[in-house]
Amino acid sequence: MLQSMTGFGAASQENEKMAVSVEVKTLNSKFSDVYCRLPRSFSSKEIEIRNILQKELERGKMELVLNVVPKDENSAGTTVNRALVKAYFKDLMATSNELGFEASPTEVLRMASMMPNAYNTNAASSEEIEDEWKMISGVIYDAIKKCQEFRLQEGQVTKLKFEEYIDIIETHLDAVIEQDPKRLPVIRERLEKSVADFINNENFDQNRFEQELIYYVEKFDISEEKVRLKNHLDYFRKELSEASNGKKLNFIAQELGREINTIGSKANDSVIQRLVVQMKDELEKIKEQTMNIL
Repeated sequence: MLQSMTGFGAASQENEKMAVSVEVKTLNSKFSDVYCRLPRSFSSKEIEIRNILQKELERGKMELVLNVVPKDENSAGTTVNRALVKAYFKDLMATSNELGFEASPTEVLRMASMMPNAYNTNAASSEEIEDEWKMISGVIYDAIKKCQEFRLQEGQVTKLKFEEYIDIIETHLDAVIEQDPKRLPVIRERLEKSVADFINNENFDQNRFEQELIYYVEKFDISEEKVRLKNHLDYFRKELSEASNGKKLNFIAQELGREINTIGSKANDSVIQRLVVQMKDELEKIKEQTMNIL
């Protein structure tokens, strides 16, 4: 099944000590681009998290946000350094009095709480971090799984779009096949005129004539291009029904474009030229969508 590179997944879990929530978001990108927002206490796990994301989601721009909220004061890990904040507060109030103006106690307290070392951070032990990590990693995998489900849903929507674009191109190709015999009388008339000019010329050269004849035949014949374009359309459909990837679909789209362009350059017919333009329009939509397929 096709899988889009655009996805989102969120998961959460809590126990008596903490509540954990994880969000995973992915966007299309040619390469793996991973960004993690983690609590400082779990910064040591960033490399492991990045490896998990790259393994499970393979490719694209990936962003993971991890939030861990302690449920009791003992596990919070951060406390106010009351003695130091109180000293900051008194010093700031005294300074305002010396300067001759009355400061707001609320504003002074806010300033004091923003001063250096206003908070004590109690680092958790490695054993505690590992116990918490077991729960957190499970939530991360749940969020990734939901992101993958989202990607699959988006992939199915994109598949329907691909099928629509391919059907339109094939409809235009059928119109080209129908129009092809109608252009032949015009080409034949032009060719007969050229032949007459050659034969009536005193310097008529039989070899040159044969070369020009071959040139005209090859220049206007689009039989092979029509067959190859139909085969490429069938191949694209076949890949859609299998676990294909964006790079392969994009390669087939390039082959489609090559045949469409050749038909346009050889046809020498206004009706076919318009059909070629319409096929190119649908092909550009296909190419754009393949950039978002995993």
